[in-house]
Amino acid sequence: MNWIANFVRPKIRALVNREVPENLWHKCPSCAQMIFHRELEAKNRVCPHCGHHMRIGARQRLSLLFDDGQFNLIELPETPVDPLKFRDRKRYSERLREAQSKGDNKEAILVAHGKLGGMPVVIASFDFSFMGGSMGEVVGEKIALACDIARVERLPLVIFTSSGGARVHEGVLSLMQMAKTSAALADLHDAGGVSICGMTHPTTGGVTAAFASVCDFTLAEPGALIGFAGPRVIANTIKQELPPGFQRSEFLLAKGQLDRIVHRDAMRAELARLIDFSAGCWG
Repeated sequence: MNWIANFVRPKIRALVNREVPENLWHKCPSCAQMIFHRELEAKNRVCPHCGHHMRIGARQRLSLLFDDGQFNLIELPETPVDPLKFRDRKRYSERLREAQSKGDNKEAILVAHGKLGGMPVVIASFDFSFMGGSMGEVVGEKIALACDIARVERLPLVIFTSSGGARVHEGVLSLMQMAKTSAALADLHDAGGVSICGMTHPTTGGVTAAFASVCDFTLAEPGALIGFAGPRVIANTIKQELPPGFQRSEFLLAKGQLDRIVHRDAMRAELARLIDFSAGCWG
């Protein structure tokens, strides 16, 4: 009895009561199927049951696009933080520090250069996990810098968006980034350069209303929410029922707002095809 009580029973209890690691399984927000985390990562966070495209971080997207996952990040000089001394429940500077402490990124966008399909390219990628991918002065400066590098080095520019729009904490200064980024993109276009925007879920607000909609090629992932104001706001404003799939990428493709919807696994090959096709634009 002592052997069972002192040895066998504790072993059984340890086996039964063993803690299950967190994030071992993920529930698809579209079809509600449970997906083992390794399978989900192997599918690049695309549901194997329904094809729903879940969000990925900026670094993961860059790794998926550049040859062999190799790229060089383009850094910016330090810019003023909290220019308006904004405060709601917290100071804006505190919110920035919290967002920076949760991940590897200092802002809501990364800009990198490297090769895609053997061809040099500049890619900017938003990260929605950083304050909803919102666009403030730093994000606007990085997009403008990406445009300038692409223009000076005569390289194609690719921008992947995932954003809630302009950053309210910077007020009118964030809204000014719409004009700034659009002007930088226009300079690239006037010089003969090519730009490609890949819109992912969600792409809304000032990002949609600015550079995201005026690139030479506009692509999107399946099922992405793309628009200026959200569908609920629009429905409440016009007091009408919106059509099915309103503001989703499939709806916008049918209305001519997008050039193509591309599955995440096929995006790299599609970008390589477009970059190769436009290689003679510089003249």
